[in-house]
Amino acid sequence: MAAFEDIEADPNNELIVAELKGEVVGTMQLTYIPGISRLGATRLQVEAVRIAGHLRGQGWGRRMMEWAHAKGRARGCAMVQLTSDKRREDAHRFYRSLGYAQSHEGFKLQLD
Repeated sequence: MAAFEDIEADPNNELIVAELKGEVVGTMQLTYIPGISRLGATRLQVEAVRIAGHLRGQGWGRRMMEWAHAKGRARGCAMVQLTSDKRREDAHRFYRSLGYAQSHEGFKLQLD
C-alpha cells in the first residue's frame, strides 16, 4: 500500500505497532509538524490510535499514549494534538483522562 511506503519514507512520520506475545494489539501514527505559530513550535499529531478490543480498559492505550508523549518530548515538540470523531464518546473520555482539552472546533473538507 502506498500510504505505508510514504509514511516509511518521511522522517516526520512513524507508524507504531504494539505487539503482545506476537499478536498486534495496538497501532498509532505519529506525525511531527514544524510550525510557524506558537513561536515556531513543533507539534506531535497522533492519529489512528487503536487497541485490540479484548485489551481495552486495561491500560494499554494509556501506556501507548504516554510513550508517544515521551517521543514527542524527545523530538522537541511543544504540544500533542489529535482529532477524534464526534461520535467516539469513550475515546473522548479516555483523552480527557490523559489531560487533553477539547480546545478547538475542527473542520474537514473531502477533496475527492
